[in-house]
Amino acid sequence: MERESRDQILQSGGVPLVISCLSSNRDETVLSAITTLMNLTTAASLVQCMLRFSLTQNSRLRNLASVFLEDYCTQQQVDKARGEMQGQSQSAVGIPLPKD
Repeated sequence: MERESRDQILQSGGVPLVISCLSSNRDETVLSAITTLMNLTTAASLVQCMLRFSLTQNSRLRNLASVFLEDYCTQQQVDKARGEMQGQSQSAVGIPLPKD
């Protein structure tokens, strides 16, 4: 992502709009949102979402979520998110996943 585009999204408060795209029923929209968010934020709630996406049967979504977690998050962020999720459902169930 170009620095100018990144700055524009951040300055205009666009991150929540991109995050809202994660609940789309369209596979390509969710994948694009994840790719965009890689360059914008690694907020704790987003790390938790990626942990859940990494458990889905959708291989494209699972792989991209894994890349997000491995390449854009610190191990400390992932461990903290896992700890916060303890006692909660450890599956992608409940996330409105895209239809294949």
